[in-house]
Amino acid sequence: MAAARVLVVGLDPAKLEDWDPEPILAGIARGRARFDDHGVEADWCLLALDDDTEAVVVEALRRDDYAVVVIGGGIRRHEPLLGFFEKLINLVRRHLPDAAIAFNNSPEDCLDAALRWLPRNPGDAGRL
Repeated sequence: MAAARVLVVGLDPAKLEDWDPEPILAGIARGRARFDDHGVEADWCLLALDDDTEAVVVEALRRDDYAVVVIGGGIRRHEPLLGFFEKLINLVRRHLPDAAIAFNNSPEDCLDAALRWLPRNPGDAGRL
């Protein structure tokens, strides 16, 4: 059985206007390293708001049979993105109906969010 994989979806800090992306990019690098340190396979989908975000997300969701999709706080907490956040939740439900959806507090704790939902034993995926 293949190891459970995680998809992290968030905003690309390097493509946000009027924003110093370096602290967030450093946090993302530390977050990626934590996945590697724990042997958890993760892909990252960082979005630019001027992209066709729905198409980019759907392409990412179709890459693998992810066990967990972590949705970043930049999407969830920024009120003007509420409609996009709702669309994102429904895209996950449509394209990965068995995947758990998790929320992080920072780029560095994406692993912690995923671990709350990753199966501890084979065959546990999707069980609450």
